[in-house]
Amino acid sequence: MSGKIVRVAIAMLVLVWASAAAGATGVVHKVRMASGPDMTRVVLDLSHPVSHTVFTLDNPLRVVVDLHRANLDVARGNLPAAVGIVQRVRVANRDNGDARVVLDLSGPARPRTYPVPPDGPNGHRLVIDLDAPRTEESVVTRASEARGRDVVVAIDAGHGGKDPGATGRKGTREKDVVLSIARKLQRRLDSEPGMTGYLTRDGDYFLTLRQRIDRARAQRADLFVSIHADAFRNREARGSSVYVLSPRGATDEAARWLAERENSADLVGGVSLDDKEPLLASVLLDLSQSAAIDASTDVAKRLLEQLSAVGRLHRRDVQKAGFVVLKSPDIPSLLVETAFISNPAEEKQLRSERHQDLLAAALISGMRSYFYANPPPGTTLAMDGPPAHRGLSEYIIVRGDTLSGIAQRYNVSLRSLRRLNGLKNDRIRMGQVLQIPASGG
Repeated sequence: MSGKIVRVAIAMLVLVWASAAAGATGVVHKVRMASGPDMTRVVLDLSHPVSHTVFTLDNPLRVVVDLHRANLDVARGNLPAAVGIVQRVRVANRDNGDARVVLDLSGPARPRTYPVPPDGPNGHRLVIDLDAPRTEESVVTRASEARGRDVVVAIDAGHGGKDPGATGRKGTREKDVVLSIARKLQRRLDSEPGMTGYLTRDGDYFLTLRQRIDRARAQRADLFVSIHADAFRNREARGSSVYVLSPRGATDEAARWLAERENSADLVGGVSLDDKEPLLASVLLDLSQSAAIDASTDVAKRLLEQLSAVGRLHRRDVQKAGFVVLKSPDIPSLLVETAFISNPAEEKQLRSERHQDLLAAALISGMRSYFYANPPPGTTLAMDGPPAHRGLSEYIIVRGDTLSGIAQRYNVSLRSLRRLNGLKNDRIRMGQVLQIPASGG
């Protein structure tokens, strides 16, 4: 065998099925591929579920997948062309009754495999995700240590790729509008002194829920916000909601982390679980989760207040759920349902660039309010104070606000506030976005 075996049998998944399925020979009907910015996905369409083994080789770099008791019914001329990190796909039926798929790579990659059951028009599939090492600098390290780092907000545009999410009556796809809102929010965060936005996806491709969490943790994010557009069979349903992790969801996730702690990375706080006694690890994880949920609830309340200035709230109180994307044990995490895409009026709003921008403004106003009051240690906000004292910021008007109250809150004069925003008097309206001048103006 040419090349050196780097890792033999990285993962072996043996599926337990009904006895009829267990004895069947699987047929590979098709090989498909797609690529995102740092992952290439290979999908094998199967007639039946099959067990498999995957391993990697180098010189040259390859990923080899052996499908046990399977037969390849794919003509070489029908194999996909090079995509992402995969330069070429080779297939063969082996004498031992297995089918082999070889992926020639242009660089190192970590393969992850998982079976997918039938779903609508799709039959059984085996998915092979090839994660390329990420070489981009973590956004958290952009600032120099001398002046502190930026607050990092991970912005997760829900759905993507093969998962369009909900679809409105006019054909508006959730995955498209939430990505547009996420990009607008990132631009606002990047222009905000002391803050940086990071998109878990910046294109139309699919990510698993765990991948979204992993990407936020890789950036050592201070906040994770997943953006969605709700849908309901009753088209009269409308308004925004904000969710945080439920106690049941936290308990389930703690059990998962403790079960896998020998393989877990450090918590964001720098505390590792893998060398702790079970009881101590459980206590540390509980403290981390409780702090994250408390912070999540605080941020969620502030976001709801700001979203109420943009439109109706579907739920005025912070909601709790066990959504997977909320389950990071050490990052405050929220899921924002911006509106009901199933409501024709709100679908129209969601398609509007102006309304998307108002939603982004509301979200950043809530985040700004939280981080000004609770700056993470080591950040510019913690070292230098809120940027409202150093330059311009924005504020979105909510119910009960007065211009004089806003001026007092930001320690600026009414005259400068009027002049900067082109106001001839002190009348303001809900949803209006004000520029806030530097302190003392």
